[in-house]
Amino acid sequence: MNRVGRTQAEHARDLGDGRAAGPAQAIAAATAHYLNGDPIDMSALAAELGVGRATLYRWVGSREQLLGGVLAEMTERTYHGALRGVRGTGPQRLLTVLDRFMREVVDAAPLKAFTEREPRLFVRLATTPGPVEERATALLCRELQREIDRGALHVPLPTRTLAQAIVRIADSFMYAHYLGGSRPEIETALEVIELLLRPAVPYPPDGPEDRDGPEGREDREGPEPGPSGS
Repeated sequence: MNRVGRTQAEHARDLGDGRAAGPAQAIAAATAHYLNGDPIDMSALAAELGVGRATLYRWVGSREQLLGGVLAEMTERTYHGALRGVRGTGPQRLLTVLDRFMREVVDAAPLKAFTEREPRLFVRLATTPGPVEERATALLCRELQREIDRGALHVPLPTRTLAQAIVRIADSFMYAHYLGGSRPEIETALEVIELLLRPAVPYPPDGPEDRDGPEGREDREGPEPGPSGS
């Protein structure tokens, strides 16, 4: 075994100060292969961890479930990287974070390697309900709530509903080139998300007609009645 492969196996077995291999170590080993741009083979991974295939499947479920866990882990790492150094508050801060996040995702070399091998599997894992969407929604939900708590954001929807909507919008445009489009449409995604984060200006207290002033009201209501009531 070459030195790189041996290091990955040792790390997977020894992660956590010598704890016995388990689900977390399986995810760590699979993530290491993903980051190297290598395919994830369940038989090879089981051998690397020093366990049988049945044990590996008991730990992580199917290969598809394992890959979903790896992509969820990478989503969180990329998200925290996008947060680093971002200043400001409210919608603009959130839009900056999402812009950085989406661009880092579509430019990531490991993701490009994975999608070249298994584009349909990636689309299924990334854009349907599952661990990737759940992790992204939870991360964004916390960020939205932080801005709401500091008084920098006012939204018309429950926080989790809004977070899930933003994640699905981002996915549909970010992965447009896998869904029949020609390229990622990050700018369009940000424009749509901004509409959700910046609620429309409400009508004045007396109703929408006040926007037009007294003359506008007179035009809609007709002339004032004369002395005879005609």
